[in-house]
Amino acid sequence: MTNTKKHAEDTCPIVYQCRLSLSTRTVNHLADLLRRHLKAIRSRWRILPPGKIAVIVLAVLRHDERLADMAGGNDVSESTVQRRRDELIALLAAQAPRLDRALKKVVNQGGEVVLIDGTLIRTSAAPDRPTVATTPASTAATACTSSP
Repeated sequence: MTNTKKHAEDTCPIVYQCRLSLSTRTVNHLADLLRRHLKAIRSRWRILPPGKIAVIVLAVLRHDERLADMAGGNDVSESTVQRRRDELIALLAAQAPRLDRALKKVVNQGGEVVLIDGTLIRTSAAPDRPTVATTPASTAATACTSSP
């Protein structure tokens, strides 16, 4: 059995296009992050350039596109799209501050409540700061979530 990437006779690939509202800055940030990573691990080449990989990953994450659909439209395998998605998520996660450091920063700036991924996290008040008189409106902790 031979593998071929040619389409069967009298068939044409179906093209699905959607408008992905992303800033150039976002795409360039992810592409630069991926370029630096590839240079650090001394990867010689990838089938797709980092900018194209960034757009594919953002489309998968933003519009919840199926991996197979994005793979087929870009002539790569589904597992390749999955690996690139996981790779970029790991690179972004490595840049994020640790939770304890982020909460400490919020406390130092006087914050009392932080909303992270829909989870309400109360910060402990700094011991050297006087407690502020609370009004009934400020005593209730409310969490808001937004959908795209």
